[in-house]
Amino acid sequence: MDSRLNSFLQRAEEVLERLDPLLPVRRAALDWNVTVAARWFHEGQGGYLQPLQVSLDLSLADLVGIDVQREQLARNTRQFVSGLPANHVLLWGARGTGKSSLVRALLAEYAKGGLRLIEIERDYLADLPRVVEQLAGLPQRFVLFCDDLSFEAGEGDYRVLKSVLDGSLERAPDNVLLYATSNRRHLVPEKESDNDNWQRVEGELHPSEAVEDKIALSDRFGLWLSFYPFTQEHFLAVVRHWIEVLAAQAGLHWQWSHELEILAIRWALGRGNRNGRCAYQFARSWVGQQLLESAQ
Repeated sequence: MDSRLNSFLQRAEEVLERLDPLLPVRRAALDWNVTVAARWFHEGQGGYLQPLQVSLDLSLADLVGIDVQREQLARNTRQFVSGLPANHVLLWGARGTGKSSLVRALLAEYAKGGLRLIEIERDYLADLPRVVEQLAGLPQRFVLFCDDLSFEAGEGDYRVLKSVLDGSLERAPDNVLLYATSNRRHLVPEKESDNDNWQRVEGELHPSEAVEDKIALSDRFGLWLSFYPFTQEHFLAVVRHWIEVLAAQAGLHWQWSHELEILAIRWALGRGNRNGRCAYQFARSWVGQQLLESAQ
């Protein structure tokens, strides 16, 4: 009897050893008192929140030339952190104009007040209900951040997003908002063929149901913030700001000049764009060169 039992236990142990790599890893719950940002990772039939080590050195004052958008988003976030009604936000427009940086600067501004940031990739939007379920009832205020959000024709994931934002029986709790950035105002491609089924009825133009379904997604965001390509004056102002910041950190003495303006403009022309990201990259390159030359 003992030999049969030992044989059974040995076989059971072998089976468990083979199954162990297939089982989900037990993960400890996050301590949101010390964790200010996390990223959602999809795993098997579910997923988990992975804490992020983030730098909180980007301030709202670093975002030059987008004062209106900055103030509107900051006001909405202050309402949210204060437990007051606030809106989901869609930041849309030209690339490199400060959409994502603005959201990250808000975390630095309001983390001490209880704001927390959770990044979720567009491919994992179907997991939104699972993420929201983990946050309900917590004292902190959570912004779910989806960067570069868009959908291609035929994809149905945006309907999950619509349900979480609004229009379903079980909506997101009061301590959760969604901030999303996109290059598209309506998040989905708008094609000429979408208008094929439009028709006039008693002098009114009625859009087809397909177009209404697409537009209804962006309508779920109560606050739209538009970002436009930089003018040359705006671009140079951002360049000057970042040179001031980086030079001060390195103890570099410098002076703004016409020659420096020309270098910055040539940098932008060489990259085919004139935006905040390009301005920051030029500032890093120029300050680095000055430091290298002064060290020689």
